[in-house]
Amino acid sequence: MLTHSVRTRRSAEEFPRTEQLAWKIAEVAADPVAVDVETADMVINRIIDNAAVSAAAVLRRPVSVARAQALAHPASTGGAGAAVFGVDGAHSPEWAAWANGVAVRELDFHDTFLAADYSHPGDNIPALVAVAQHRGVSGADLLAGIATAYEVQIDLTRGICLHQHKIDHVAHLGPSVAAGLGTMLKLDTETIYQAIGQALHLSTATRQSRKGLISSWKAFAPAHAGKIAIEAVDRAVRGEGAPAPIWEGEDGVIAWLLAGPEHTYEVPLPAPGEPKRAILDSYTKEHSAEYQSQAPIDLARRMRQRLGDLDQIATIVLHTSHHTHYVIGTGSGDPQKFDPDASRETLDHSLPYIFAVALQDGSWHHERSYARQRAHRPDTVALWRKISTVEDPEWTRRYHSTDPAEKAFGARAVITLKNGEVITDELAVADAHPLGARPFARPQYLDKLRELAADVVDASEQQRFVDAAEGLGALDGGALGGLNVTVDPRVLDTAPTIPAGIF
Repeated sequence: MLTHSVRTRRSAEEFPRTEQLAWKIAEVAADPVAVDVETADMVINRIIDNAAVSAAAVLRRPVSVARAQALAHPASTGGAGAAVFGVDGAHSPEWAAWANGVAVRELDFHDTFLAADYSHPGDNIPALVAVAQHRGVSGADLLAGIATAYEVQIDLTRGICLHQHKIDHVAHLGPSVAAGLGTMLKLDTETIYQAIGQALHLSTATRQSRKGLISSWKAFAPAHAGKIAIEAVDRAVRGEGAPAPIWEGEDGVIAWLLAGPEHTYEVPLPAPGEPKRAILDSYTKEHSAEYQSQAPIDLARRMRQRLGDLDQIATIVLHTSHHTHYVIGTGSGDPQKFDPDASRETLDHSLPYIFAVALQDGSWHHERSYARQRAHRPDTVALWRKISTVEDPEWTRRYHSTDPAEKAFGARAVITLKNGEVITDELAVADAHPLGARPFARPQYLDKLRELAADVVDASEQQRFVDAAEGLGALDGGALGGLNVTVDPRVLDTAPTIPAGIF
């Protein structure tokens, strides 16, 4: 890996574009390095994972809205069209990416990478698959594009902190989708460079989508970034340019949206000829909740065996990292995180609620754990309000560690009973993490698909999709329609009725 120093440059300063971060990323995307077997295998795992969580979300209102919008846009010229998850037919690729991106993101149940910032790199996949289907690219080219997209988003997440400046993490997603599309379509460095600049310029937004009372836009925001990136690549291919230098410019992203002209970011990127393997550093979720609650859920499940009567609990303090305390803990200062009437999206970002329910139930479920009646249970509300979080410098240090064996996203729970007894336990990584008690591998991804798709996708259709995904590298151009999962129309008929819109 090569580390690139990135800082603001004055307009009058001599600064060759070949030194700009957008150009460096474009060079990585244009480098035709082979995808190694381990990376390809993990890409297939994540395609399966995305299908699983999309199946579980297919009847939810935001997904139904996005699907209705996509179905209003038939296949455009220039290709065969792309598939919308769950239904037959070909549709405009940017709108198929939109609908499928919302389906993937709605339940907060797919993969994650955490470092200087947050990311859900599986958000790249819907946009790349949609364009691949539309343009008839091969499975091998799609694999290469996804490997690039993961690499770029993860490397930006390692080097540039967005949340500190209240910028949403999808600002790293627009450039990564553009870069991945560049690899997949075998575009030249110049074209990819322009697309990256446009995609970043148009996908920056504030973090209010994940603060206070969180709405369904949390699911739409990554899909929007993917759609923007597809459109940016289309314009760049047609010869249009972008603001530059987009990160380093005097009025650019670093100067006015991030740490300002005095700060230098250090961004790692693969050297020429180096394989793009960053996907192997990311991890998926066993539980449908914000990633920093994954280990605490497993910790709660373990601790309940020692507690007996939960009514005897006086207080619970979760000692954890800065990120966890301030984003999903009491350090956020969000009263909505203790409101039984809060949206599902808000409860998903409430560690006190999540820990209380996991402690009581010994499990976590993507629907039952968020049900309105579940959140209103008097014993749950009482326990929930006994829970707080504090930042522990050691957990913060481990969160930011670059040593995979030390990097952690967990917590230490200190439970004080009414009789004064104190019970403590801690867990560094979730059970499903590569270093956890039950690491996810292909069998676990397949189990997740079977569990989440059981009531919406026939077993034979599940197997057909799995066969297509597992044989991705050998699929010829035009065969990628097999990556879509068809849902029984009778199941889709039970989705919420969506009012007519503009389209």
